Amino acid sequence: MTRRGRRLALIAAALAVVGGAAGLALYALSDSIVFFYSPSEVVEKALRPGARLRVGGLVKSGSVVKSAGETVAFVVTDGANNVSVSYQGLLPDLFREGQGVVAEGVLAAPDQLRADTILAKHDERYMPREVVEALKKEGRWREGEDVAKP
Repeated sequence: MTRRGRRLALIAAALAVVGGAAGLALYALSDSIVFFYSPSEVVEKALRPGARLRVGGLVKSGSVVKSAGETVAFVVTDGANNVSVSYQGLLPDLFREGQGVVAEGVLAAPDQLRADTILAKHDERYMPREVVEALKKEGRWREGEDVAKP
């Protein structure tokens, strides 16, 4: 084998090892990757219970129910579909009805999320980019519109 042939074989072997390592790393991380869905996508995709995901939209007016302790239940909506969310813990200070929210957790039923993290908007004009894109896709978002009004 010539010097050039050995060099090409070594490069090919190195690329195969790096590709295998990258594939193995992606496979190992596949269970911990969390995707963002709007309530309509959760309903349409019929995701399996136990799936870890993020659901974003607006907190439906009149849906927040605070129970004993730090347990809170509310509904996230994109105007077309709803996902019920239950959360155990302290809510962000800016969490309120009619505002943008992203809930991260485990799907307990096709339209029910058991959240372990709640993210709320941080000022009167901000909403997570994914939520805005989902609302625009659903035709429910207009630039400059006050999202606090249902």
